[in-house]
Amino acid sequence: MTTSRMRETAAEPAVPARHARMPRHGTWVTYAKIAASVVGVLAVSATAVASYAAIDLLNSVKPPVELESEKMLEGVPDIGAMEGGLNFVLVGSDKRPDDGAFGDPEVDSAVLNDVTMLLHISQDHSHVEVVSFPRDMLVNVPACPDPQDPATLLPELYEAKLNEVLAWGGLGCVASTIEQLTGVQIPVGGIVEFYGVAALSSAVGGVEVCVAEPISDDYTGVQLAAGTHTLSGMDALQFLRVRHGVGDGSDLGRISNQQTFLASLMRTLQSSGTLSDPAKLYSIAKAVLSNMTLSTALQNPVQLVSIARTLQDVDLSKIAFVQYPTAYTWDSSAVIPTESAAVLNAALQADRPVALDPDATSNAEFGTVTEPNAQPVEPAPTPGDASAPPGDASATPGPTSPPAEVLPGDVTGLTAAEVRCSTANEG
Repeated sequence: MTTSRMRETAAEPAVPARHARMPRHGTWVTYAKIAASVVGVLAVSATAVASYAAIDLLNSVKPPVELESEKMLEGVPDIGAMEGGLNFVLVGSDKRPDDGAFGDPEVDSAVLNDVTMLLHISQDHSHVEVVSFPRDMLVNVPACPDPQDPATLLPELYEAKLNEVLAWGGLGCVASTIEQLTGVQIPVGGIVEFYGVAALSSAVGGVEVCVAEPISDDYTGVQLAAGTHTLSGMDALQFLRVRHGVGDGSDLGRISNQQTFLASLMRTLQSSGTLSDPAKLYSIAKAVLSNMTLSTALQNPVQLVSIARTLQDVDLSKIAFVQYPTAYTWDSSAVIPTESAAVLNAALQADRPVALDPDATSNAEFGTVTEPNAQPVEPAPTPGDASAPPGDASATPGPTSPPAEVLPGDVTGLTAAEVRCSTANEG
């Protein structure tokens, strides 16, 4: 690799992929619902309360980070109206909070991007892909501006672990690395730290998760009986951090676990009443903005509002959570992309929806299982389609997805319409 070329503060001893540090995550949806939250506030903008709320939310935003590909947004009056699509990179940092609740922030923090996700909104708004990248995946890192001295370029790195890139070159370097890996431009992004997920899950009233068998993990303190649980606050955060107690005990198992949570969260956010409740939306926005660092292009609330208008009505069956396909290196110390990654990259570049092999996730050692009693989520009718109520002369045809790219059998994931259960790690 190249850690010898990295700053000492960014270096970390190589460890087996199965013993990677645990993140707190679930946060690509966090970003998406910042926008939805602001929409809820502005919906009642005729009142003084709404005006105060909008100002209060803006005051909560942390100092922004500028991404290299933001230049592509210049001259675009309103990216949320999305006459085109959007790519957003979400980074979950393992930086420990100052209160010491997760260890000594001076000793246990390495500012690693333990969670890296790409949110892709299609050009026609008919589908969304959320790609999770394993933290121990070996990647080539392009030359990046030094966050401490933007006039200085940091050198390229080869076969570096993905989770080291944030400490090496900041959020902009993570975005550039994912751009180089996938072949898509990423103009916006954000960083979330430990308490973001806890605050969000509480703001939405909890997220329902399904557990196929009892999960016991002494590392995070997660103790869950088999069945369905509604988790919020710190319980939700620890569930997303758990690794030793789920799947095969690896970071790959944790990603699958997180995807079941995110799918449930999206269902919750689209359920009746959630997105139409200004008080709830304001709580979500306030919780999220105080726990995120956003890129500069997202500082304009108009853009956040218009992005929300795009995301809140996407059919759940067209929102796919995909784990970037990888395989272990010979010594199991890291993972590398498989040939199937090229198929996924091509779909993202061509803006095509993806279709997952229904058996891929269930057959994976780190996968989850289908909830046996789950009722399928019916696709929501789009305005003007055959299933819409008759007699609405104002209805206009909604977006129609192009033919889906069928992903190879080693690419795991699920859609937001699927209810899956986390499996326990017997070891």
